[in-house]
Amino acid sequence: MDEPPIAKRLILGDPLASTDSDEHLLPKKRALPIFASDALSSVAYAPQELLLILLTGGLAFLAFAPWVAAAVIVLLTVVVISYRQLIKAYPSGGGDYEVARKNLGEIPGVIVASALLVDYVLTVAVSVASGVDNIISALPGLNPWRVELAVGFVILIVVVNLRGVREASSAFAIPTYIFIGSVGLMIVVGLFQIVTGNPPVASSAQYAVETQSLTQAAVILLVLRAFSSGCSALTGVEAVSNGVQAFRQPKVRNAQTTLAMMGGIAILLFAGLTAIALVSGVHYAENPCDLIGFDCSQPQPSLMAQVSAAVFGMNSIPFFIIQAATAVVLLLAANTAFNGFPLLGSVLARDGYAPKALNTRGDRLVYSNGMIILGLVAIGVLIVYQANLTNLIQLYIIGVFVSFTIGQIGMIRHWMRGIRGIRDLPADARRSASTRTELFGLRKGLVINSLGATMTASVLIIVTITKFTHGAWLVFLAIPVLSFLMVGVHRYYRDVDHEIAMDDHIHFGSTGDVALILVNKLQKPVVKAVDYALAAKHDKTFAVHVSVTKEDAAALEAEWREHRMPIPLKIIESPYRMYASPIAEFVKKYREEHGSAVVTVYLPQYIVGHWWESILHNRRARRIAQQLMLVHGVSITLVPWLLDSSELIYGRRSRALPGDDRAGRATAPEVHRVGRRAIRPAGPPENADAAEPTIPTKP
Repeated sequence: MDEPPIAKRLILGDPLASTDSDEHLLPKKRALPIFASDALSSVAYAPQELLLILLTGGLAFLAFAPWVAAAVIVLLTVVVISYRQLIKAYPSGGGDYEVARKNLGEIPGVIVASALLVDYVLTVAVSVASGVDNIISALPGLNPWRVELAVGFVILIVVVNLRGVREASSAFAIPTYIFIGSVGLMIVVGLFQIVTGNPPVASSAQYAVETQSLTQAAVILLVLRAFSSGCSALTGVEAVSNGVQAFRQPKVRNAQTTLAMMGGIAILLFAGLTAIALVSGVHYAENPCDLIGFDCSQPQPSLMAQVSAAVFGMNSIPFFIIQAATAVVLLLAANTAFNGFPLLGSVLARDGYAPKALNTRGDRLVYSNGMIILGLVAIGVLIVYQANLTNLIQLYIIGVFVSFTIGQIGMIRHWMRGIRGIRDLPADARRSASTRTELFGLRKGLVINSLGATMTASVLIIVTITKFTHGAWLVFLAIPVLSFLMVGVHRYYRDVDHEIAMDDHIHFGSTGDVALILVNKLQKPVVKAVDYALAAKHDKTFAVHVSVTKEDAAALEAEWREHRMPIPLKIIESPYRMYASPIAEFVKKYREEHGSAVVTVYLPQYIVGHWWESILHNRRARRIAQQLMLVHGVSITLVPWLLDSSELIYGRRSRALPGDDRAGRATAPEVHRVGRRAIRPAGPPENADAAEPTIPTKP
């Protein structure tokens, strides 16, 4: 096995064999922090965004908060139950995309995939920005470095994920469970303080809010906008359905259990945190200067920071534990996207809607190309929006509710198809106990997903209305553009497959076999190429020199005769200093005169060990090869010449002159290193043809 570069091994670890993939499947205790970190961490910013929007209308609007929160909880419950049905029906890991494509057709499937990919990018951006917000709440001096911190955390998460699923789950499990435990403890302590008559008081409870009078229509719109922001608590639910194949056996049951655990914990944390925030009087404004009495030159403490300070006391040990755990889990929430995006990308690549590179596993058995693309795009979004959570949140959840709605409609179609199939059975078969049980399950799924489709479609309409003018229009632009590109990629792959498909009308009419060795100067790499061409025993073999100046051509001809080279040298004039075009014209004329011969062009090429060496060589061989590959009847053979620096890669230095073995000259055996193994090449065969032409060296 070839060893990867040392830097790559240090960062990512040693490569894993494909046969080890089953060992890296996830048990439920590791799958929960991997797939649920997004949904669980949303309780850190969903209540905050909910209160932020309501406070735009004034303190009196906080009376709507319990009802808005209750609506979010009901919706989350319905969506979790709906996705348990989806996992059972489609366990292959395609999630909403697979459901939509199989039940509604190509275009709905592509729209769902585009919406999910956009949402995964925004999940990374929003989660990291929120995590940085919480860090700055505890350490305000870091505020000038907000964007740099966000970009650094994305890079760190990418590196951890590139090391593999097992390493990522181990790294992320402890912070996630600490977050669940610490926030759960804070909620219990806060509720106990409320029950015992000593309710916590937030630091912002003393601040009033500057507002303007609102019409009745504006009030309704404000409440709906608060609901849409609170619905960010639902993000990440779909990740489990997209990652079923990452679970250990039994995959479906483990995925369903993990989804139920995630939903239950998210509901409890969201409800408890919202309740304590309302009781303690947390006031969090979209514009901090709207808080009367607050020094808006300082960053506004997050809702989580205010609640933990109210319950445990500012700068207490539990306060810092909760802030640290919240910041870490918010950063790790991006990890949900780093599992969902590559898995969905691999499914799209498998179906021909994305580049095939997305379906290739890296050294650590993860879809590393998808992870790198996600990281780069998320970094770009964070830089453009300056890691501002309030601005980023306006783009969020649009994509996920598009996929929710279309996926639920697809599931309705799935259940109805099953019900129609049972109705078409003979009467005796319909009356059997197993059929009645199956019909009951189909009808139950239909009811659940019909409710889910109705609610998610309603929320999608609300979210669209309330967020469109606040920046969400960009998402509605990105989804069609990405869908159009996916359809274009699919059409391209389809056309290529049609073009190269095998048929019985292919005829093989090539006659003759000619080898051309391109020569610039007579040097060892050229001699090696000549030796290779002679060993291949072509019908005709000759060297070709593209002459830019007559002096160089004359010097080469003289040197060619002096060293008694065993093949003829042909000179092609090129007054305009082109190389590939004269050779292509030469090949064309040769085939016209001698028939449709197969022409093999040998190109010597340097192999170097340092990156900077490639800059110092003109890489003409590759450029010529790329152009000659367009010439009909031409095949290219690159003949590598390993410079001494290449031992950094291949572990070899000394070499004999090409042709020494075939000429019978004794040379010291070379040792080729492949990974950790040393391989000595075998000597010449005993029955070598003594009459075979050899390449003499200068006496």
